Amino acid sequence: MPITSSISFLRTRLSRAPRTVLVLGSGLGSIEAEIQDAVRISYDQIPGFPPSTVAGHAGALIVGIHSGVEVAVLSGRFHLYEGAAPGDVALPMRALAALGAKDLVVTNAAGGIRPGMAPGDLMLMADHLNLTFRNPLIGGVAGTEDRFPDMSDPYDAEFRRIALRTADELGIGLVQGVYAAVLGPSYETPAEIRMLARMGADAVGMSTVPEVMVAQALGMRVLGISCITNVAASVGGTKLSHDEVLAVGAGASSHLARLLRVLLPRIVPSNLPTEAAS
Repeated sequence: MPITSSISFLRTRLSRAPRTVLVLGSGLGSIEAEIQDAVRISYDQIPGFPPSTVAGHAGALIVGIHSGVEVAVLSGRFHLYEGAAPGDVALPMRALAALGAKDLVVTNAAGGIRPGMAPGDLMLMADHLNLTFRNPLIGGVAGTEDRFPDMSDPYDAEFRRIALRTADELGIGLVQGVYAAVLGPSYETPAEIRMLARMGADAVGMSTVPEVMVAQALGMRVLGISCITNVAASVGGTKLSHDEVLAVGAGASSHLARLLRVLLPRIVPSNLPTEAAS
């Protein structure tokens, strides 16, 4: 099985077991430069990993230390619109969980739907709408995965409280919202954006949800942050392009990096408030 090969390979290459998985979205890869004692492995070297073909996604696993926390950074992710099966998109999560990862911090580039959102804003994911209509949990159950995971709190409430408090301390704007995941790769029509707004979506993107669903099934705690890289169709009145997404993502990555430097150590269990760790 691909997952078995992935795990076996990574065990031979890594001397440390990552505690936290950090997934970097489009244009946000500059954060990987902050990883200390890094071991960098291209996805094409790892058995079972599908290729990452989208501009702005480096396509590498970096394992090391970020702000004192053992991390595995997925610099570039896999998307359903690239032709990967849902299970393949989530394979890295399963492999890293088997190596000992307990938490997931996932980032993405998203289009803003909520009035007032502007390119460069950060949105803390409080919930999501899975409008890809794909589920990576269909099929056989791997290892300790929950067959029927509860999704009532997909983005850990305590992690979100810590993130909001940390952002406030640092003077970084961070609002909570609902992320709508769509299949892509075409951007949404104005009618589709109006529909998403009526459904309760504050931002829209083409990723993230498969990883989160698998993380929930594995019992991992999840934190999600969207970088608003463009205003969705019918909201801003301008043409959308991936180049714009990459440019804004690169600009916003400095705010996200500053937030993560302080936030990551705070969500490690030994640093959580007593009531949260009990």
